[in-house]
Amino acid sequence: MRTQESTIDQGIVDAVENRVHRLCRRHAERLQFHGWHHVSFVRAKAVGFAQHNGADRAVVEVAALVHDVNYLVLRNSPAAAGQSLRLEILAECGVPSDVARWIDEIVDEAEMATRGRDISLEAQALSDADTLFKALPVTPVVLAHRYLRENGLSLRELAHKIVGEQCDVHDEGYYFYNPEAAATYSRWAMANLQLWQCIKEAVDDPTVAELLDAVHAVDALAS
Repeated sequence: MRTQESTIDQGIVDAVENRVHRLCRRHAERLQFHGWHHVSFVRAKAVGFAQHNGADRAVVEVAALVHDVNYLVLRNSPAAAGQSLRLEILAECGVPSDVARWIDEIVDEAEMATRGRDISLEAQALSDADTLFKALPVTPVVLAHRYLRENGLSLRELAHKIVGEQCDVHDEGYYFYNPEAAATYSRWAMANLQLWQCIKEAVDDPTVAELLDAVHAVDALAS
């Protein structure tokens, strides 16, 4: 385990935490998937991965806190859509402008849809934490329907998104960057991706599509 001196004071980290927590509480109805439950999980895991790989822990912690503010700006959006709000939050909380730009770059670098094999240690720590949340066995059961509502997606669209963004990364060997995370969680990741591949195939079956339409019709009557 390697350690690196932090470049952000703890008081500033606490200020960012408080600011993001307030935003998540205020907009809890909009952030059904990417709310404080998601942010706090990613933050805790990212800090642990940063301690292991020698990344700047405080920078990773702050990046984790602000990594999904784009969902307050635009539904179903990339991380870059939150840049203005992200930088505004960081400036209000006293993060130096050069460090704030670095944090914004880390968030973009760590994004699943576009990340590569060779990204910074800070982005690796953030990415592994966010990826783990996606791979948790409970996520498809407890949280997937929240993602659908939050982002206005159909089940077919979400299945195509997950398979399209994650399967190649998994097959190419850098789904997780941290070796211990890979050893511990790859079985979960594989099961999750296989599930979504099956869902992708199932929703393209006409009879299954009719079943889902019937279920949605019942839900509409109930509401």
